[in-house]
Amino acid sequence: MAHRVTLIPGDGTGPELAQATRRVLEATGIEFDWDLQQAGADVMGEQGGNPLPDHVLESIQQNGVALKGPITTPVGTGFRSVNVALRKTLDLYGQVRPCKSYAGVRSRYSSVDLVVVRENTEDLYAGIEFEEGTEHAASLIDWVEHHGQGRIREGSGISLKPISISGSRRIVEFAFDYARKNGRRKVTAVHKANIMKFTDGLYLHVAQEVASENTDIEFDDRIVDNMCMQLVQRPEEYDVLVCPNLYGDIVSDLAAGMIGGLGMAPGGNFGEQAAIFEPTHGSAPKYAGQNKANPMAQMLSGVMMLRHLDEHEAADRVESAIADVIREGRSVTYDMKPSRDDPTAVGTSEVADAIIDKLGVRV
Repeated sequence: MAHRVTLIPGDGTGPELAQATRRVLEATGIEFDWDLQQAGADVMGEQGGNPLPDHVLESIQQNGVALKGPITTPVGTGFRSVNVALRKTLDLYGQVRPCKSYAGVRSRYSSVDLVVVRENTEDLYAGIEFEEGTEHAASLIDWVEHHGQGRIREGSGISLKPISISGSRRIVEFAFDYARKNGRRKVTAVHKANIMKFTDGLYLHVAQEVASENTDIEFDDRIVDNMCMQLVQRPEEYDVLVCPNLYGDIVSDLAAGMIGGLGMAPGGNFGEQAAIFEPTHGSAPKYAGQNKANPMAQMLSGVMMLRHLDEHEAADRVESAIADVIREGRSVTYDMKPSRDDPTAVGTSEVADAIIDKLGVRV
């Protein structure tokens, strides 16, 4: 039977990345029944300013699996984030961001193989904010002072940071399960419990409890600032990093920088009823329609999706083909050449052609 998958091309460079990835996945011989759904900046006008129409959510809920291109997030104003809305609405609490070195990618590191597991629904990204100058912000400032917590400076915007026992437990359990299923040796909990004792402190305490129930996998913990330093100095000592929401976002970008940048960083978002696979990078709207964007992160997200669908042989073939194309260095985009103005750089679709050729399929 064909796999029924929601395909969300996104906006900016998303549609061309999604199309290239679709071609590669289909070249494996695995059958897909794509449920094409539009979301993002390109549909806001016809959806009353909503970049995430209800029918898109319904499609993901029905199919259980989605492959998504990048979608633009406005900075400072407007709709908060389609990505955040998807994660919250569908309760996609676990994000997985593998960061793996591939021979041929320009980087200061050559043997990084990390997985960042990020809690997706709590922490400062829960979106509980109070705008500066509003009655609600003023009331909260008064409440905090009244309860003996000091006076928040006037003219402050305020964000709340909820971290729960249940949310912490399920993401740490997810990290241990992921480690076990994928032959990983160690889980490291990342936190700032030395300062935020009732939020990060709770998270660390729960992580330690879960670790005591999963003694077949090694466990340790690191304060987030120290974690960043140690990743730069000796990444080989770490394996699976499980993080609250904000730290996971930051640490995964740091790790992506160690493997050559966001163009090589895939991602998956997992819940009990659905999973969405998407690259870590943004939509790069200034390059839209130019056939220039690097499709590797989108394609590696497709590899993650294949493994989720238990199509492991096909996933290994695609990853191997991607690695071959990168190692040879001929059919890659400008950002993966020794010089960004290298005239031998190819476009997004040509990268797909080269990978399909490696899969043994005539283009």
